[in-house]
This record gives sequence, structure tokens and C-alpha cells, in this order.
Amino acid sequence: MTAIRITSRPLRGWKRARRWVLPLAGFVVIIVFIAPYLVMLLDALRPAGEVLSVPPTLFPKTWTPAAFAQVVTDPAFDNWLKTSLIVAISSTIIVILVAIPAAYFTARFTFRGRVAFLGLIVVTQMFAPTSLVVGIYREFYDLGLINTYGALILTDAAFNIAFGLWILQGFFAAIPKEIEEAASIDGSGRFGTMIRIMLPLTLPGVVTAVTFTFIAAWNEYVVALTLIQDDALKPLTVGISAYVTAYQQNWSQMFAASLIAIVPVVILFALIEKHLIGGMTAGAVK
Repeated sequence: MTAIRITSRPLRGWKRARRWVLPLAGFVVIIVFIAPYLVMLLDALRPAGEVLSVPPTLFPKTWTPAAFAQVVTDPAFDNWLKTSLIVAISSTIIVILVAIPAAYFTARFTFRGRVAFLGLIVVTQMFAPTSLVVGIYREFYDLGLINTYGALILTDAAFNIAFGLWILQGFFAAIPKEIEEAASIDGSGRFGTMIRIMLPLTLPGVVTAVTFTFIAAWNEYVVALTLIQDDALKPLTVGISAYVTAYQQNWSQMFAASLIAIVPVVILFALIEKHLIGGMTAGAVK
């Protein structure tokens, strides 16, 4: 009996081509995402009058970091940065403090209306702050919280609690109940079990919730623009637009401020990258 040997040349050719096609495709994607930031950096390193020069040039004719120095030493920018940090950190803390026990309870206890409650959590994600901004303004106006940190903190926390709860509920539900039973036999109470045993096991989920909540609060614009009229209390997303108005066009400073504004988010990603990837991919492989 003669053995028939079948070769697949197209498959072999694809395996060889994949060695350089996939890296090239990845490089192109990276360039597409980084290109806007490179353009901003180049424009921030130009003199103020060169940004809108005709004809435009990709690289500055004169390189100068003056725009960064002006932004960093600008008291208004310091106030905007302080507001963004206070609002983002405070709202993230509130979300975690509320979402962790709520997620643990919904994952471990069966109660009437549980399914409807979880469905309502998903429905709330369909409403953007933009569609509710008029009602939000009226509510905080009646409470006397216009032009306060509290208005932004409460709004950002309210719109991100549902996401944090939904993410953490899935992590708590995936932990075997036998672990809690063993802890109960050892004398640990429900609260102690949640803090000392369950939380370390759900750390990737907590990190994921923290990251997305912080970024959402840091990048929020419409509600901050509506609720804050005091220039000293505006966050970065609203405040940096003051560099370009009908009376002055400081494009170099605006680009420099925009680049500085992304630094906290980059630092956050660098610190928790390992846990963030674990949280986003959890459940993909059993």
C-alpha cells in the first residue's frame, strides 16, 4: 500500500509570511494611535506664532520647551490639575467602597428581585451624563452644590458605580463557596471573609473597576462644563480650553497642557498593568 503525502504550500507560505505581516500590522496600528500625540508634542515644542504658519511643517523650525514651562508655572493650570485629581480619586474611592459590598451581596445571596436588580444595573449604563445634564444641574442647584467639588464627585461616582458593581459581581460569583465555608469553620465572620479572603482573590476585578472609574472621572467634560463656572474649580478637561479663545490663541500651551493631562493616566496604567490585563481577560480561559 502506497502512502500518499499531501503538502499544503499555501499554508506553509502563510506561516512564513505571518512572521513579518503580523509585526508590520501591529506597527501600523501603533503608529495610527500614537500619531495624534506625536503631532501634539511637535506643536507644543514650536514657538507660539509658528503653529499656524503657512505653509505648515511637520517638524518645528525652532525647537523650544517654553510652552511646557509656561503651563507648569501657570497657577490656573495647577488649580485645574488639583480639581481633576480630587474629583477622580474621590469618585473612585466612593465607587469601590459601594461596589465591593454590593457586588459581594448580589453574588452570594439570593433575594427577591435579584435578577431585576442586576438587569437595572445594565440598563443604567445606557444613559449618558449628557442626556441627563439638565436634570443634574437642577438637582445640584436646589442642593446648593453648583461650583463645588461635591457635585462632580457625586455625579462621576453615580455614573460609574453600576459598572464597578457589575464587574465585581462576576468575580465574586466565580469564587467557589467552599472557600467561604472553610473560612467560616475557622471562625471568620462574613465581613472578615470578604475583606481578608475574597478581596485578594478578586484583586484583578478591583483593579479593573478602579482603572475604568478613574479614567471616566478624569475625562468627564459635559457635566463639569455645566456644573462649574468658577475658573479656579474647573477640571483639566474644561480648563485647558482657556488657552484658545476668541481673544487669544496659545496653541502651543494648549497642546502642552493636553500632553501633561494624560500623564496621570499613563502612570496609573504603568503601575497596575499586570492586574488590569488579568482582570480584563479573566474568564476567557478555564
